[in-house]
Amino acid sequence: MGDIGQFLPMILIFVVAYFFMIRPQMKRQKDEKKFTAELKRGDRVVTKSGLHGKIMELNDKDFSCIIETMA
Repeated sequence: MGDIGQFLPMILIFVVAYFFMIRPQMKRQKDEKKFTAELKRGDRVVTKSGLHGKIMELNDKDFSCIIETMA
């Protein structure tokens, strides 16, 4: 019983790390895949860097967008 007691804090750390770090990351990846799967030509998007654009071309691997400069 003493051996299990020594490993209990380590097991608890792994469980906490899973629920606070790994699980949310997996959810974000799933949401991002769903978002990109729903994109279609003509959709307006905002890039991670904050640039506004419009989807021009889509294929299985990537997509192209035109950046609007408002100039």
